[in-house]
Amino acid sequence: MFTVDAHLDLAMNAMEWNRDLQRPVEEIRAREKGMTDKPDREKATVSIPELRKGDIGLVVATQIARYVSPESKLSGWHSPEQAWAQTQGQLAWYKAMEEQGEMIQITNRRSLEIHLAYWNDGEPNDHKPVGYILSLEGADSIVTLQYLERAYAYGLRAVGPAHYGPGRYANGTNATGEMNENGLDLLKEMERLNIILDATHLCDDAFWQAMDNFNGHVWASHNNCRAFVNHNRQYSDEQIKVLIERGAVIGAAFDAWMLVPGWVRGQSTPQNMNCTLENVINNIDHICQIAGNSLHVGIGSDLDGAYGKEQCPSDVETIADLQKIPSLFRQRGYSDEDINNLMHGNWLRFLRKAWK
Repeated sequence: MFTVDAHLDLAMNAMEWNRDLQRPVEEIRAREKGMTDKPDREKATVSIPELRKGDIGLVVATQIARYVSPESKLSGWHSPEQAWAQTQGQLAWYKAMEEQGEMIQITNRRSLEIHLAYWNDGEPNDHKPVGYILSLEGADSIVTLQYLERAYAYGLRAVGPAHYGPGRYANGTNATGEMNENGLDLLKEMERLNIILDATHLCDDAFWQAMDNFNGHVWASHNNCRAFVNHNRQYSDEQIKVLIERGAVIGAAFDAWMLVPGWVRGQSTPQNMNCTLENVINNIDHICQIAGNSLHVGIGSDLDGAYGKEQCPSDVETIADLQKIPSLFRQRGYSDEDINNLMHGNWLRFLRKAWK
């Protein structure tokens, strides 16, 4: 089934993890054998061939580069200009993939419809380019608001103002506090340019402030429910309700610590924590029950988002296993129409409305 994944850090994996995503996952794992610089070495799940294998024809692909202050313990860049330069290297990788026919950028309604018709023309998709919508995860690299317009010109269509910790424009996961004046100005400029607000990672204070001050289109590319894991990275039922009211779509993430309570990084395993795709389904179903329908949920896997097989559902070998999801929903009584909504329909309807 044609699938949309609304959050993949492809360029980060290519440029910072030094993974050739044109190769099969097994080759990427083999090349990393014995490497220990990152916890997910030898455990990658994502590559372009695996996207094609899983009929994942459209993704939201990120640029990501965090600025960190001198006192911060988080990893990141020491100036906004360095962070901007890092995102430009990531952009260059996406452009290189386009030149190789591996990917194609989707920036408007027309390019979306052309790509969907091509991908779903009944011919094998083994060599078709994967469509990607460019998103910025964390706005720290936007040196000034003039840079945002420059980014829009090269195809940026969604921005999450925050990532982890305090940010230049908004506070994110594990932080508190409302946006500063620059953050509010960022929201205004995003609204002017019709850039989608990705509410993912906003701390609670910044989330509610953004809902009050941004009148454009909002989605949450990769978020789960606080009802299952009580952490500010997750959404409370009240936050989910306001996103539904705003017409948002929320993408379920596959990071195990967001799926099962009590996860201890470096110690817990998907097997001993009984973390499977059923936990992903639980989060999606919870949102559907709040909404009273299946119109506000999708997939935003975040697979290989600085973690791999060691920290994702045990029944996921590669991202192609997203195709296991429809049968799991059928077992819970979801209709074919519901399943189409979850796998691609909701994201596509959102984009058609945002880009009409």
